[in-house]
Amino acid sequence: MTATPTTACPTTPTPTTATTTTHSPNGRSECSPADRVTKSLLGYGVIAGPIYVSVSLAEAFTREGFDVSRHAWSLLAIGQHGWIQIANLIGCGLMLIAFAVGLRRALTPGAGANWAPRLVAVYGLSLVTAGVFRADPALGFPVGTPQGPTAVSWHGMVHFLAGAIGFTALAVACFVLAHRYATERRPGWAWFSRITGVLFLAGFAMVAASGGSQLSTVAFIAAVVLVSGWIAAVAIDRYRQVAYPAGARVPTTS
Repeated sequence: MTATPTTACPTTPTPTTATTTTHSPNGRSECSPADRVTKSLLGYGVIAGPIYVSVSLAEAFTREGFDVSRHAWSLLAIGQHGWIQIANLIGCGLMLIAFAVGLRRALTPGAGANWAPRLVAVYGLSLVTAGVFRADPALGFPVGTPQGPTAVSWHGMVHFLAGAIGFTALAVACFVLAHRYATERRPGWAWFSRITGVLFLAGFAMVAASGGSQLSTVAFIAAVVLVSGWIAAVAIDRYRQVAYPAGARVPTTS
């Protein structure tokens, strides 16, 4: 009886495949260089959201005068330690752009292969823009700022517009990928994506319309945590799809 060799990147049993594999001397089937690049790019999607949320929450609970129930995370980019949040925004934005490139490679061909990566890239670019053009001090933060609304500067307006465009693009990306999962007959992922898109868009609409009420601010934080987890989950799922090319048995969930 001959033992079946383990595989690092299982190949399809059919004659044609979109994935090229090589075989090492010990019989292992290894992913092609192109697939390794794709998986590396998808990896940025796994870590971008958790890093952004973790750094933001750590700052929110340690910065003097910051009230997590009243102040937007954008305000953390202001003040003596504002560089931390600026680096967080720009770094995570760049990681999401890299993830978008990997997502484009992983989804091709098929539904959403063009628009989902573009929309995710727009969100990543919006984070970078928000880090470069900071929000204006408001609602008593940083310490010494008047409690009421303050005048909006030109860079504050750019910051706001970048957020509005980026958040909308990400919500639409949720629905685009929901359609992709539906075409793959994976209803669980399709509904997860739809619900995430609805809740994230609703949270953003609430915080934009309320002027910073406690309920809307907390709801939007919850929505950001949810959509960040969704991005990481999608990145892991598409990573696994690359690891198991079309025709191979993929241990997927619905």
